[in-house]
Amino acid sequence: MNVSRLCALATVWPTGRAHVNHMYFARSGLFDVVWISDPDSRHSRNLQTNSSAAVTIFDSHQTWGRPDRGIQLFGTAGTVTGAAARQAERAYAARFPYAPSPDGSLPFYRFRPRELKLFYERLLGDGTLVTARVTVQGLAWLRTEVFA
Repeated sequence: MNVSRLCALATVWPTGRAHVNHMYFARSGLFDVVWISDPDSRHSRNLQTNSSAAVTIFDSHQTWGRPDRGIQLFGTAGTVTGAAARQAERAYAARFPYAPSPDGSLPFYRFRPRELKLFYERLLGDGTLVTARVTVQGLAWLRTEVFA
């Protein structure tokens, strides 16, 4: 998850239409993703009505035909307050050591995955995706798919 500072966040409009947003993020804990955002942005408004979300992280400098890697995460997201917001702020500040919201007006958001798909062809083989459930103890394997 540290290979890129950008991720893509997918959210759902109240009408059921998909929306995707690229954003800077930091990892908090094993697989939580945290970021700051304007509450009036489309993805923030979507999360107010439907917390279902997905995140994908990958190195955009990969070359077609060579071993690829990336991670897809599926779960829920929303604003955080109190201790969770302070934890998100610490994780974000560690990755981006400047004040992205100098006046503190932008809230922190946290994405909590319940499931992930990992592709890391150098280790797993061409076209191989491993799906796992995210638990408090770590990962629990669900299935392996090979598309090569």
